[in-house]
Amino acid sequence: MSQANPNPIPPAPSAPASPKEVKPAAPISRGDFLWAGWGMLAAFFAATAAAGARFMFPNVIYEPSQKFNAGPAAGFDLGVSTKWLNEQRVWIVRTSTGFYAMWARCTHLGCTPNWWGDQNRFKCPCHGSNYTMEGDVIAGPAPTPLWRAKVELAPTGDLIVDKAILENKPGKRENPPYFVDFASV
Repeated sequence: MSQANPNPIPPAPSAPASPKEVKPAAPISRGDFLWAGWGMLAAFFAATAAAGARFMFPNVIYEPSQKFNAGPAAGFDLGVSTKWLNEQRVWIVRTSTGFYAMWARCTHLGCTPNWWGDQNRFKCPCHGSNYTMEGDVIAGPAPTPLWRAKVELAPTGDLIVDKAILENKPGKRENPPYFVDFASV
């Protein structure tokens, strides 16, 4: 025996399909196309002009001057002075014949060497480069001597150091402007 469903669901009536009319986009006229082209060309030239104008005003990093007054020359004792090491990263060296200033930056990777007065040498704590009091490499991976900065004697008797002008070639670094003769002090 088969049982019939007491509440049959009648099929839904199908709605007649009405085609929606899709209107095609209006074609671009020749005049509109030319105006769009001229507009893009004008935008290109405006962007190029703006980039050129921006180039004329570069980003400037305002850093402190590399030139500083190290104080009276008469105030330095013979040997290496570490007075300016923390503030300016410079050693002032007074010899029996004059003064020179060395930039306290290892030529290997830029660490700050330390002055060991008992050993009469500079030692870099990073990779072990050793330098003489004149800045010459005597041990370690450093490829070149330490840099000497320009040093001059002001009319007031002060030493003026300029770290923007450096030299490390023997023969040049022992002469002005990297060395101030003691006779003129």
